[in-house]
Amino acid sequence: MRRTDGLPYLPPMKIAVDAMGGDHAPREVVRGAVQAARELDIPVILVGREDMIRDELASCDVGSGRIEVVHASEVVDMCEIPGVAIRKKKESSIRVGLNLVVEGKASSFVSAGNSGAVMAGALYVLRKIKGIDRPAITATIPTPTGPIVLIDAGANVDCKPAHLVQFGYMGDAYSRTLLRIQHPRIGLLSIGQEEIKGSDLTRETGVLFRRTGLNFIGNVEGRDFFTGKADVFVSDGFVGNVALKTMEGMASALGHFLKDEIGKSALAKLGAVLAGGAIRSVKKRLDYAEYGGAPLLGVKGGVVICHGSSDMKAVRNGIRFAGTLHKCGVEEEITASMARSGHERDDTAAAE
Repeated sequence: MRRTDGLPYLPPMKIAVDAMGGDHAPREVVRGAVQAARELDIPVILVGREDMIRDELASCDVGSGRIEVVHASEVVDMCEIPGVAIRKKKESSIRVGLNLVVEGKASSFVSAGNSGAVMAGALYVLRKIKGIDRPAITATIPTPTGPIVLIDAGANVDCKPAHLVQFGYMGDAYSRTLLRIQHPRIGLLSIGQEEIKGSDLTRETGVLFRRTGLNFIGNVEGRDFFTGKADVFVSDGFVGNVALKTMEGMASALGHFLKDEIGKSALAKLGAVLAGGAIRSVKKRLDYAEYGGAPLLGVKGGVVICHGSSDMKAVRNGIRFAGTLHKCGVEEEITASMARSGHERDDTAAAE
């Protein structure tokens, strides 16, 4: 459905939040939700064990923030098998929160809980966008030349060429609507720039990409993440997750290296004081909590997966990000892009 001005119709925004998900739930989740509701004026539905949520809310300055509570008696633990947990635990905070999206009571769902269960639940409850066989986690990565997109960042370990091409369409739509890049350059993550290099998967995917109308620039390597060569990096979830976690680890290590070197001399300490503003700015750009979470693209309804160790700040920003996704109409643009491309009919057998 579209409005008379040509923009996609979007239902009123209300974000459902898994209050029981994450290492610091429900305390940090509730506090982050209260911050988002109060400071960003985003209506939030906290989903989980009502007594625990109410206890946390009682210790917060809720103020005029718009907070609702929906009871869910069960919790999916991090160690549980995702598909089994979603089917058996019908009253889990993940399942109940996703049901709110299906019922139109919430526009998006945010969780720092079991990411596999969130994905399984999204597939089971929300269903896939037409033309998409596998939803994908989309990570936005800060670089010296601007933010880039990595898709898939961990949802699909084993993929077929048709899946990666679909990731390309989703990454393209995401970059255009959210990052405002008019013609995103799509790169296929491989071990060399030449077409003949890589695995059977990447070589076959490259052939399919060249048949699309996407701005496909060919293979890209891991070192190209920070050179401005591409706007969207496409890979299977195994490679993408390893790349993302490597970057997170390196950012943390660089912080420790810098701290060690500063402590070695008085001159270095003086330099750190003088450059304090710049150091804090860089640290902020590299902090995952600033981004809040990563969207699961390809399902009907917004889903944002937050880091398991998310604190109040990360949860707040995850809710903010879910609101931005809704306002930009990313899901609607993916649907329209797949329909325009006709790719929804291509390689169906290969994707199944």
